[in-house]
Amino acid sequence: MSFEEVFDVAVVGAGPAGLAAAVHAADAGLGVVLVDAGQQPGGQFWRHRNEAGHGSAVAGSESGEGSGHHDWKRFVDLRSRLYSHEAEGRLRYLRGTQLWLVESAAADGSRVLQLSPTVDVPSAHGGAETVGVPEVGADPDSVRASHLILCPGGYDRQLPVPGWDLPGVMAAGGVQALLKGNMTMPGGTGVVGGTGPFLLPVATALAAAGVKVAAVCEANSPTGWLRNMVGAVRAPEKAVEGVEYAAALARHRIPYRIRTAVTEIHGTDKVEAVTMSRLTADGAVVAGSGRRVPCDFVALGWGFTPSLELVMAVGADTTVDVDGSLVAVVDEGLNSTVPGVSVAGEATGIGGASMAVVEGELAALSVSAARAAGLGVGPRISRLQRERARLRAFAVAMHRANPVPARWTGWLTPETVVCRCEEVSYGELCSAHEELGAQDARSLKSFARPGMGWCQGRVCGFATAGIAADFAGRATSADDLRAMSKRTLAAPVSLGRLAALATEADEERTSS
Repeated sequence: MSFEEVFDVAVVGAGPAGLAAAVHAADAGLGVVLVDAGQQPGGQFWRHRNEAGHGSAVAGSESGEGSGHHDWKRFVDLRSRLYSHEAEGRLRYLRGTQLWLVESAAADGSRVLQLSPTVDVPSAHGGAETVGVPEVGADPDSVRASHLILCPGGYDRQLPVPGWDLPGVMAAGGVQALLKGNMTMPGGTGVVGGTGPFLLPVATALAAAGVKVAAVCEANSPTGWLRNMVGAVRAPEKAVEGVEYAAALARHRIPYRIRTAVTEIHGTDKVEAVTMSRLTADGAVVAGSGRRVPCDFVALGWGFTPSLELVMAVGADTTVDVDGSLVAVVDEGLNSTVPGVSVAGEATGIGGASMAVVEGELAALSVSAARAAGLGVGPRISRLQRERARLRAFAVAMHRANPVPARWTGWLTPETVVCRCEEVSYGELCSAHEELGAQDARSLKSFARPGMGWCQGRVCGFATAGIAADFAGRATSADDLRAMSKRTLAAPVSLGRLAALATEADEERTSS
């Protein structure tokens, strides 16, 4: 039998944005519940080894600066405040918990959040028990909140390439997660490829761990920043980071190849080598430029894609951002187009952890100000909005300097797997377009099944939308991206939980 706890604010996600939102909302005196699928705060950016105890000194010192983490002191401060609020009863922190359904707003504007453990396994008694989280029954099946702050973060954007389904091919973020969270190396020799600044910390962290990085393949050229200097100079601290990474590349003697991409991955049962090819300015492969490089793993990253399942589940508007991602539409206070729902962090536009922390605090204080006075913006909120604008300008410059190559689909062969869950090839997508008349991503999904497997389009969604647009000779549209992003349930859930929810609804109707 489920039960509901009632809160002023529910924050979903404990990454940089969600952690900041939860802490500042509790600071303001609001009743807060923080829901996160992970066992400890920090999200992907501040992922670290398991904490021996909440906020312990050992945990705080073992996994910080020097282990691939930036701005670690800020995290330690936010984490300490989170645990303090939790200990004093001002905040409920639901670890290892996923939000799989948001019920429509009630007459008072509140919403019910249906929750489940991140990992459900059958118990000996036929029920369900949770691995690695508090005792079954300790956490609620649902909570009710007057306001919802969604901070779902994002995940690695991937583009298919021949051979990318071989064991040893990983997302760049996955490689970094192994290093940060488990101190595990993915192999002995690797190639890092894609575009954007994120390739640099991944490559240097691998080298620092003793892995040979055969090359970093950057599809674009650094000269792209020169065309976007207005935004670039708004964040001089980022230039300092860039210089540090350049020095680290030189120190570890890592080749940095610009206008170069991994266009084929070779191997029988695992990765054995890659072909690196030179690219033209629009991403076409330069004929005869392919060069085969031995390696045993590949880390690919083409930027990040916001996680929008929950944003779309509540009915909030979305739009295409400057980097081609689908993002939530928000106002200056980070309110979405749905009353009572705010969105912060990467879901409003990929901008990095510093901007996510600013947005988390801004969202929390905007909710607090609205509840206290109804109108007006305090000095702190105004400062946060200016800081967000500064960091956003840099993010826009970054995206414009590191776009996904326009002609990336030219690297594909008919046999190239696009959807790895459903094993859908590029040739099958071509057939769906040419023989069945599929003109958009929704049609491709219906006719050829990309995005219908376990990951529900999280890996292949952006690529499928881009392929559909390429077939039609147009730019990728918001409708293409929405077709690959919308999901009935935001997370996998057992049939037993669905049945229990239906039973409770029947009981409520009968009693009324």
